[in-house]
Amino acid sequence: MGKESDKSFESIVLDSFEENSSLMPSHIAIIMDGNRRWAAKKKIPVFSGHKAGTKNIESIVKFMELLDIKFLTLFTFSTENWDRPEKEVNYITKTLLSESLAENFSNLHKLGVKILIKGSTKRLDNKTKENILEAVKKTENNKSINLIIAFDYGGRREIIETTKKIIDSKINSEKINEDLFNKFLNNGVPDPDLVIRTGGEYRLSNFLIWQTAYSEFFTSNALWPDFDVLEFSKALIEFSKRKRRFGVD
Repeated sequence: MGKESDKSFESIVLDSFEENSSLMPSHIAIIMDGNRRWAAKKKIPVFSGHKAGTKNIESIVKFMELLDIKFLTLFTFSTENWDRPEKEVNYITKTLLSESLAENFSNLHKLGVKILIKGSTKRLDNKTKENILEAVKKTENNKSINLIIAFDYGGRREIIETTKKIIDSKINSEKINEDLFNKFLNNGVPDPDLVIRTGGEYRLSNFLIWQTAYSEFFTSNALWPDFDVLEFSKALIEFSKRKRRFGVD
């Protein structure tokens, strides 16, 4: 998608928010579903579907920058995904992660993207883990967009781990409330305003269980490798028409 097309989509999205008197979301979370089905439709190896699923991230980040959206969380690999076939898991956690970082890091860094990891890198090989942590370190002072990679992530596990941190901090139980829990859980990252799931599915799949209590949801029928700026714009325009009540009205 070229810059002129992105600009025209930007205008359409901004007009929709102005027309509906809505606030642009500050945090968007995406469940990237459909890589395997995309590969199956094309009768190519599943690995090719996962590889194709890394190609659209930069264009979406650039579009978010035009709209001044500051936080993007991508659900890349869940705690349950380890149970997939061994060859597929090895490809994703070793080859694909390393290749994607090598191919995309430089451009994302130039765009001022700050890379954060949500979940765990403990089960990765040392070299891949070092490369990821280096990317996090190198981008820690970047200011344009916070790109949060949810890897080896599970919402229920996150809640359990956060509870353990609070207990280990020996905080009086009378002082434990939602605000305190948020501080331990989110490290200053706001809850997502909008959760997008690609591939036509309608479930959270253990993603951001706590944080999505009042998020708006949008399901795109596009499989993740086909999810482009046009599809992203559709989600934002739909969001602009929603009336967020937060349980008040």
